[in-house]
Amino acid sequence: MPATETGPEPLPPPDPATLRAESVLSGTHRPLTFGIVSVVLLIAFEATAVGTAMPLAADELDGISLYAYAFSAFFTTSVVGMVASGQWCDRRGPLPPLATGIALFAGGLVLSGTAAAMWVFVLGRAVQGVGGGLVIVALYVTVSRAYPERLRPTVMAAFAASWVVPSIVGPLISGTVAEHLGWRWVFLGIPALVVLPLLVMLPPLKRRASGPPEAAAGDGDGAGAGGGRRNVSGGGRRIRLAVAVALGAGLLQYAGQDPRWLALLPAAAGVALLAFALRVLLPRGTVRAARGLPAVVLLRGIAAGSYVVAESFVPLMLVTQRGLSVTLAGLTLAAGGALWALGSFTQSRPRWEPHRERLVRAGMALVTFAIAYTPLVLVESVPVWTLALAMGIGCFGMGLTISSLSVLLLGLSAPDEAGRNSAALQLSDGLSNVLLLALTGTLFAALGGGSVSVTGTSGAGEHTGAGGADAAQPAAFTAVYAVSAVVALMGVWVAGRLRPEPDTGAPGEAEPRRAAPAETEEPAGAAVQGE
Repeated sequence: MPATETGPEPLPPPDPATLRAESVLSGTHRPLTFGIVSVVLLIAFEATAVGTAMPLAADELDGISLYAYAFSAFFTTSVVGMVASGQWCDRRGPLPPLATGIALFAGGLVLSGTAAAMWVFVLGRAVQGVGGGLVIVALYVTVSRAYPERLRPTVMAAFAASWVVPSIVGPLISGTVAEHLGWRWVFLGIPALVVLPLLVMLPPLKRRASGPPEAAAGDGDGAGAGGGRRNVSGGGRRIRLAVAVALGAGLLQYAGQDPRWLALLPAAAGVALLAFALRVLLPRGTVRAARGLPAVVLLRGIAAGSYVVAESFVPLMLVTQRGLSVTLAGLTLAAGGALWALGSFTQSRPRWEPHRERLVRAGMALVTFAIAYTPLVLVESVPVWTLALAMGIGCFGMGLTISSLSVLLLGLSAPDEAGRNSAALQLSDGLSNVLLLALTGTLFAALGGGSVSVTGTSGAGEHTGAGGADAAQPAAFTAVYAVSAVVALMGVWVAGRLRPEPDTGAPGEAEPRRAAPAETEEPAGAAVQGE
């Protein structure tokens, strides 16, 4: 019951004799590790399978012109789920948002799989996005609450490793199912996989990370009854602001699809909503890449947005421009999961801890190279296998970058700020995906990309190449990757600003690094609302 709910069971005091033997698979951590990795495995399989089947779904529903919406709808609504999950976790622990998120995630898949029109398909992706936002933040908070700091890089590496098998077998399975049984079964089959992760996850999660964090459950430092009332009030305000972010992003996407001058009105309204809401939801200084937490949050958006946009258009480009089947097009991304995991494993090694910022910069340089190389495959003489190699290099860079940013964020967050800061990190991730997909989707449609057709799925059908009536289509794909490459290159610069300023903390504070999030989380005047 809420009145008597306590915080998670405290971790046993470290025993110097057993510290070196402790791991994420030791007796204390094994059940929870297995459970959360199972959830990540499910998310990974969904991402690789659905991405492979998307060209067929959009073509059958006559929605190629709305192809980018099928991805951006997920990310648009996920920002609401992320912020709601952060507040929910900080008040009641990660268990409720995790269970609710998995249920919505599965429901969205069913809705998309049964859609008879493209708008229903996009609606299903939107429902799925809310669930995904709830789940991902709850997982981060679980890692922060249930694992000591020295084990968190290993847990992040395990998350990345969970993508290896899905990235290899996901495109093959989904492509085969889509070609022989229909794309709908790709969406309808995944919800059946939800039951096992829930059964495995819930018992250890309830024991180890349920209930509010100690700082929120205690009666000191303003976190007692009065603090709890302020938390509820501030939490409701942040959720309303997250809805404003989603609405603003949606208006920008709508304006991008409308070539008339009147589209400037919803575009201006969308920008105003985003500017107002993000100044509260993101750490102060995020837009200007202030050192420390703001730069970490910003770089997460830059890295994720640039790479996700580039990867999203790869299957469509290979099917329509090079004549590959959806299965072969999906398999060009298969090696990425293993190399992403390798990059994440590399950053988890203790000897790299003092050089984490350099790892992130190197990772962003590799991502930039991979994205810039991708449009070269539009040239018929460039072998398709070179794209698989380039995307694998980019995935290795993403493994170095994303996992390192997660570790840096948790290190900069006090226990009662983990949910809020994790939500900011995921908000940056999701919002950048939405905005870049809206921008590149607009360019893609304006340059003739909306007229491409999936005319063959076995590799033998006709494909639209350069020349003739469809000569503009290669330019449409090139524009998408040019934008993504420029954004990724900006990330190389931001990676040099991840370490906080030495004088971040106030005089006399024992941990100045953890003072930064509280100092920068709210703009002036907003702190009175409480969290």
